[in-house]
Amino acid sequence: MAAIASTSMMLKAPASQVASNKVVASRVSAFNGKAVSARMPAKVAAPKGPMQVSANLKVLRDRISSIASTQKITDAMKLVAAAKVRRAQEAVIGGRPFSENLVKVLFAVNTRLQGEDVDVPLTAVRPVKNVMLVVCTGDRGLCGGYNNFVIKKTEKRVAELTKMGVKCTLVAVGKKGAVYFKRRKEQYKLQKIFDMGGAPTTGDAQAVADEIFSSFVSEDVDKVELVFTKFISMINSQPTIQTLLPLTTEGQVCNVDGTCVDAANDEVFKLTTKDGQFVVERDAITTETASFEGTIVFEQDPNQILDALLPLYMNSQVLRAFQESVASELASRMQAMSNASDNAKELKKDLSGVYNRKRQAKITGELIELVAGASM
Repeated sequence: MAAIASTSMMLKAPASQVASNKVVASRVSAFNGKAVSARMPAKVAAPKGPMQVSANLKVLRDRISSIASTQKITDAMKLVAAAKVRRAQEAVIGGRPFSENLVKVLFAVNTRLQGEDVDVPLTAVRPVKNVMLVVCTGDRGLCGGYNNFVIKKTEKRVAELTKMGVKCTLVAVGKKGAVYFKRRKEQYKLQKIFDMGGAPTTGDAQAVADEIFSSFVSEDVDKVELVFTKFISMINSQPTIQTLLPLTTEGQVCNVDGTCVDAANDEVFKLTTKDGQFVVERDAITTETASFEGTIVFEQDPNQILDALLPLYMNSQVLRAFQESVASELASRMQAMSNASDNAKELKKDLSGVYNRKRQAKITGELIELVAGASM
């Protein structure tokens, strides 16, 4: 037995000696600047079993709670947008009496002055060399593709005019459009910036109209076009280009295709509910435009009368474009928040299913362990 033990000790000694020789050799190689391969320590394995399942369940619970909070925010923003759309509707309806009477007077005066030599600066038609585009966008985001559609429409119109050799000047109404075109100064000429606001007033429209009026009368621009979004329904808005100046003495508004819309035929949108859903109804309103009696004599010069009426009509058109744009923005925000709420609801439902399945699997595993331990 002693001989066997001594033999085993003699066999083990060379192994330990070889190990020590390897360590010495590696240190010498490192000292001499030679590359030495070293094994990285093994990574600590992630916890498995009940601890890992509990961690996954906590992550799922936190995510479900976060999605539920986001859904509450999007639902609240949807209701706020709906309330603001109603206010925009009331503003349009509240401005109807003034617009109707203005259109009546404008038609009557034009009928009375037929055949007379009338020279009004706002109706002057000149060869178009410079065009001003008044771009109406929103001040905020989270409204789907509303701002993007208006900007793309403007870029397309600028490209068309530039191809025809016409210079373009931009007036941005709304922070989103102002920021976009301001960053591209080399490509677009931005003349002035205005804020759209949540509820455009007559003063806001007057400030923009004054800028348009001064540029057109001074002949810095030969034509003025409005780029805004026409409010059609809660799920449909149409970017529109409308010619604002030069005006016609009949009070007609024409688009870029030359199609003129009679100012007496207007529409008012109404936000209502049907079967628990928000819907929009557009009512066509026809304004009676009777001419003045032939016995009426104007004390003022016909040019002075139209000089006073046409700027008012232009201001009303600018204000109406702002109101349409704000209503379209709010409708787009309502739709975007509704889609976000629906997506959050579906995602929360899917995550709840995953959470319940993992929780059930955890409980089943614990029961199996208890049964197996009891049987032992």
